[in-house]
Amino acid sequence: MPADRRVIERVAILSTGDELTTGRIVDSNASWIADQLFALGLDLVAVLTVGDYADRLAWAWEHALEQAEVVISTGGIGPTADDLTNEVVARVLGVPLAEDGPSAERIRQLFAALGREMPENNLKQALLPRGAVVVPNPLGTAPGYRVEHRGRHLVVLPGVPREMKVMMEQTVLPWLRTLRGGDVYLSRVFQTFGLTESALDEKVAGAVDPTEARVSFRASFPEISLRLVVHGKPEAAAARLEILAARIRERIGPHVYGEGPITLEEVAGRLLGERRLTLALAESMTGGLVAHRVTNVSGSSEYLRGAVVAYTNRMKCEMLGVRQETLDAHGAVSEQTATEMADGVRRVFGTDLGLATTGIAGPEAATAEKPAGTLWLALASASGGTVTRRYQLWGERDWMKILASQIALDWLRRYALGQPVTDSQLFRPRSGRDGR
Repeated sequence: MPADRRVIERVAILSTGDELTTGRIVDSNASWIADQLFALGLDLVAVLTVGDYADRLAWAWEHALEQAEVVISTGGIGPTADDLTNEVVARVLGVPLAEDGPSAERIRQLFAALGREMPENNLKQALLPRGAVVVPNPLGTAPGYRVEHRGRHLVVLPGVPREMKVMMEQTVLPWLRTLRGGDVYLSRVFQTFGLTESALDEKVAGAVDPTEARVSFRASFPEISLRLVVHGKPEAAAARLEILAARIRERIGPHVYGEGPITLEEVAGRLLGERRLTLALAESMTGGLVAHRVTNVSGSSEYLRGAVVAYTNRMKCEMLGVRQETLDAHGAVSEQTATEMADGVRRVFGTDLGLATTGIAGPEAATAEKPAGTLWLALASASGGTVTRRYQLWGERDWMKILASQIALDWLRRYALGQPVTDSQLFRPRSGRDGR
């Protein structure tokens, strides 16, 4: 590190916009930036959210600069009258605004490339505080910038998440690394399903010494994330992270469906694709939610052949081949009906696997034996017969549908991995017949 460059430790985030202070949108930008700063081992001392008022913005900037060596701002650099960040930053620094020629020219070129006439107020985005170093914006018209003032660094970025993130990744984070010396924080996030938070805590207890690392849990319905954090010199911290992560996998392996920012449907889909397994879905209780989640994954047509939402008994019979005698004897919410739905949809679409959901999302119960939240799942395979299981879910109607779809996707993941699909005891009924 150059001798004249001071190591920084403390950072503040300043989020601007009336849409944040009035609750119209959630500030996902601050959360994402905080995660990046944590990975660099920087101390986030404050997160401020301020509406589009010049005096309030000036106060926020001054307060943040008192607390931190770097302040990262998002929002307020658009072309409209309520975009005040550049004006306020210049005021706080005591410098004038000046047009940045290359930024102004790029804005003109972007409009020309689109074949559109440029409103003159767009050039407001090129008016930057004197001394600013431009942070290029490859996705939009608003340039970001950074400027140093009395040993403090101000970083200004757009509020559009995709623009902000690419500017952070390409320019701001590499620059911050040059100012950051010493230890780092490294983390690994395990995405889990099938255990309660307390059960997860019990299983990993003793795997990690508190002096070696920190373990934390975050419940985000319907799953739980476990975060492992180590601190130290880069190489030593990386080695320790791998050792401790292996210990945790040993304790909770079957319940970990992925690491990092990944969804259960992405994992299940990848596994089905890798094993060249084809799938068909028959949904009743979930109303197409399983198919919706499966098809949210790019490339899902490689393994999903089709889906049927058979919500009425008639459709179960006509589209899936469920026998009327089965419905008369056992009802639509039963092991027998779930089995015939799974077998039927697999046969109709000619797939390796057929997955069926049938249940009662409530709020009313069907019978005393079938309360709201009753779910039957069935998975039929070309090679191994049909597996069924009853679950007793809880919560509001939409929660039950989400839970049911999550369990169904976890079944697919476990099947593809060769694990028992019904291994989890979560949501099992306390008594009564619960499947084969």
